[in-house]
Parts: sequence; structure tokens; C-alpha cells
Amino acid sequence: MTDQPPSSTPPSGSGEPGPSDPTQSQPGPAGLPPGGEPGVPPAGPPPGWDPAPGAWGAGGPPPGADPAQGAWGAGGPPPGADPAQGAWGAGGPPPQGWVFPPTGGYPPGAGPYGGQQWHPGPPVGWYPPGYGFDPNDPLVTPPGAGIGGWFNRCGEALRRGWRQLVPIMLLTQVLPAAVLSVISLGLDPSASWAAEVETSSTAALPDNFVAELAGLLAVLVGGSLVIGLVQAVGWAAGSWVITRQAVGQAAGLDSALRYGLRRALGLWGWTLLISLLIGIGICFCVLPGIYLAFALSMAGPVYLFERHNPIGRSFRMFHDRLGLLLGRVALVALAVIVVSFVASAIEGAGTAAFGTDPFASAGTAVGAVVVIGVTAVLALPAHLAQMIGLLLTYTEQRAHEAPVNTAGLAAELG
Repeated sequence: MTDQPPSSTPPSGSGEPGPSDPTQSQPGPAGLPPGGEPGVPPAGPPPGWDPAPGAWGAGGPPPGADPAQGAWGAGGPPPGADPAQGAWGAGGPPPQGWVFPPTGGYPPGAGPYGGQQWHPGPPVGWYPPGYGFDPNDPLVTPPGAGIGGWFNRCGEALRRGWRQLVPIMLLTQVLPAAVLSVISLGLDPSASWAAEVETSSTAALPDNFVAELAGLLAVLVGGSLVIGLVQAVGWAAGSWVITRQAVGQAAGLDSALRYGLRRALGLWGWTLLISLLIGIGICFCVLPGIYLAFALSMAGPVYLFERHNPIGRSFRMFHDRLGLLLGRVALVALAVIVVSFVASAIEGAGTAAFGTDPFASAGTAVGAVVVIGVTAVLALPAHLAQMIGLLLTYTEQRAHEAPVNTAGLAAELG
């Protein structure tokens, strides 16, 4: 304390204003100019910069700058800057995308303008080759497409390939079934049994009943085995045609049959095993057989495309997506049952008109053969529905497991 009045001369010091001087701007954080904020470029031009384009002021360019390059130094423009924009003058905005300090990308909350993309690439909705969820894939129903997408692809497969599929089904499904029906009708001993029972006075089995029944069963079982092999040729050939045409490749009838012959033996073997399992299941109160028929419905396509463990893979598909697969296979089974029932009813009524023994005369034999042939052709839609429906159900199941497309499936099929 002193009783002397304050001096009119300010004390000597650094010459800088005090912190309470309202006429002076507050200094920023350490290392920043007055009024500076972190992440914000300093206002105005850099030191020594002349607002005239491409010119430095009297102080010359800053250290490291190349006058021949304009405002940027020898290192070129900072990251994100466009050299075509040059540097910005006094009060001008920085180039688009420039941030301080450089971060290598857009700051949080910033991004391209509407309609632009973060990264260069194909437009939205375009699916590169190999991507499995193309909504326009002709063979694979993507997840979420529903029953409508499945129906549409089934119809498109039939529309593309009916010229090849119809002959294949006629040769490998319709004709063998008709031949077996004619043979079984000719060997059917029921007419002779009925006549013998009418003339016999005792309630006993007809003579040679066991031998004739065993012979008929042997013919039916043996014929079914042979027909199964021929049908396997048709299944493999038809699957090849549908898949090849879906990727826009040629699929001739002769090439399809050659492929079917090459794959038929293995497919036939698995089909026999599956039929045996279903038959055993039917013996246990029918329901186990129905369950096995649905659970093993994907075994054929699995063998053709994946070539290993068709029974295990089919069971897994069935239990992983029970509702989806059960619904698709039920629709296929309904179509097959309805068409087959109508054809069988017409065949039974037609052959009954020629008597219990239509092969007793040439005229009735010809009539019975014609009826069997016509009704076998009427069952053609059932064969087409079964093959196309199960194949498209399999491709849909594959799409639910992992990305897959028609080109990849065609490569797997061979």
C-alpha cells in the first residue's frame, strides 16, 4: 500500500494488452491464431497471399511453396482438394471436401449430395455377376419373393423349354409307363380267376393262384426297376435343359439325353433307396411314409447339383425351412395326384369297355392299347409339374442357405 497517486505512464512489460481489454480479440488455444477453433480453417488468405489469382504478396510465397504451381506448395494440394479449383482467396470458401486438419474423408454427419453415392460403383439395383439375390434371376427365387415368384419361375421354365421337355418326358416317362400298363393288363390273371371261381363249387383259391400272382408281381417289380432307370434319364436330362436355358445357353434334345444317360445310374440308385424308405414308412401306418416322401423330395436335385449326401441334405432343407418346403412340395404333390387320378380314371373306364380280357381278340386289344396310350399322354402335365416344381423348390432352398444364382447352378450341374 502507498499513498502515492497512480502513475500516468503504464508499467513497462511485454507491450501486450491485458486479458480484460475489450478491444482485443481473445487468443485461441495454444498453437492456434487468435479467434481460431480446432477443426476450422483460419479465415482469410494465408500469410503472404495476394488476392490476385496465382500471385503471392510482397512477402513472397511461404517456405516450401512453388510459385509455378500457384498457391499449392511442392507437395501438391492437400488431401481432398481439387487442383482445378486452385486456392481460395480472401473471404472465399475452401474447395468442396476440404477439411482442416485433413481427415482423409468426410467429417461425421457429412456426405455426398442427394442422388450421389459414397463410393464409385454400379447404380442402385444392379447386381454384379456371382451375387446370389438377383430378383430377376430366371431360376432362383430369392428370399422374400414368396409363392408368386416361385410360380412365375415355374411358368417361365416351362415356356422356355417345352419344346425339349415334352419329347424328353414322352420318351422317358409317358412311353415306359404305357408299356408297363399294357404288359400288366395282358398278364392280369384276374379274368381267369373270376371265371374259375364261377364254375367251381368249392370256396377255394383258383389253381395256380400263387404261381400266377408271383409271376405278375415279378413282372411289375422288374418292369418298375427298368422304368425307374429310364425315368432317371429323363429327370437328369430335363434338369439340364431347364438350367442351361435359364442362363441362355443352347440345350438340344440329343445333348440333354446324353447328359441324362451319363447321370442316370447314380440318380437311379438313390431313387431306389428313397423308394424303399418310403415304402417301409407306409407300412408303419402310412403317415411315416408320407413324412419321408416330403422330407426326401429334394434328394434328386441335391444329387444332380451337389453330388453327395442327398438324403442328409434333403432332410436338413426340410427341417430348416419346414413351412416353405412343405408348402411348395404339397402344391406339386396336389397337381400330380389330381392329374394322375383323372388319367387313371379315364384309363380304367376305357379298358373296362373292352371286357375283362381285352386281349382275347385283336380288335379289343388294339382298343385297349389306344386307351392306355391316350391316358398316358394325359398324365404328361403331372410329369412336367413334378420335375419343374421340385427343381425350382430346390433352387429356392439354396438361395435361403447362401447367395446363389443360375450361372453358379449351371456350373455345378456340369
